Amino acid sequence: MNQYVLSGMICKTPKFSQSPAGIPHCIFVLEHKSMQIEADLNRNSYVRLQVVASGRSFQDQTQHLYVGQAIQVRGFLNRHESRSGLSQLVLHAQHIERIN
Repeated sequence: MNQYVLSGMICKTPKFSQSPAGIPHCIFVLEHKSMQIEADLNRNSYVRLQVVASGRSFQDQTQHLYVGQAIQVRGFLNRHESRSGLSQLVLHAQHIERIN
């Protein structure tokens, strides 16, 4: 099982919903900026990635998320397709940690 870790700032207000099966979801966008080394050169890394946190175990954690908050998310990547047929890469959270 592959897990990915991404840290950054929440840049869009978290949205809360519930599936027809009663599973709570929190969806937000995480903005990551860093300097990475590639081919012995500095490279700016920048990405905005949608994060989905599903299940009752995330309800308490996600209630207090806000724009500008620094967090680290661990989870798996999945492709979501919009109604218009556009593909989007999404990080499904399995652990969320606040960063001070």
